[in-house]
Amino acid sequence: MKSFLLVSLWAAIFTAHASGLDGLEAFVKNAKTGRAQFTQVVTAPSKDAQPARSKTSTGTFEFSRPNRFKFVYTKPFAQTIVADGQTLWLYDVDLNQVTVRSQAAVLGSTPAALIASAADLKALRADFSLSAEPDKDGLEWVVATPKAKDGAWQSVHVGMRGADLAVLEILDSFGQRSVITFTAMQTNPSLDAAAFAFKPPVGADVVRQ
Repeated sequence: MKSFLLVSLWAAIFTAHASGLDGLEAFVKNAKTGRAQFTQVVTAPSKDAQPARSKTSTGTFEFSRPNRFKFVYTKPFAQTIVADGQTLWLYDVDLNQVTVRSQAAVLGSTPAALIASAADLKALRADFSLSAEPDKDGLEWVVATPKAKDGAWQSVHVGMRGADLAVLEILDSFGQRSVITFTAMQTNPSLDAAAFAFKPPVGADVVRQ
């Protein structure tokens, strides 16, 4: 479930000062496919005066509009998350378990739409309240707050480097923060449709939710 929340990692709606808005809109409209490497740092909120603990994962990421994306986690544990347009698949290699959920039910108002399905900023504004933030770390930033009050997310910050997506900072409803940094981003590479097809491995335990 946590992995789905983290990926669900992956639909934001933003408005900002001109440079951030222009860059984000160019990415949403023009990046029909994409490929990148990523590093994800998940930090749990501090508890009982104990310092917050962080966990770092790395892997590769691909997307194809509309509604298809794939995260392949390679370290520290092997895990694959695939959205094929209808179904969201989570394969945990160590457990040899595949969790299956309806993609429409899982994604909704999440950061995933930014990457996979949003056609323009107007479509994204249906689910988020938008505000601008100051530039920092060489990036233009925008923040989206979900309009739904009972959702899994408090806010999503997006860092743009021109028309390239550079960072997603996601704060969930439990106070857990996920920072996903994208590197070596390729826009509009040729991707085989089969890259977003998933078939449970023979012998894997399949759990439908």
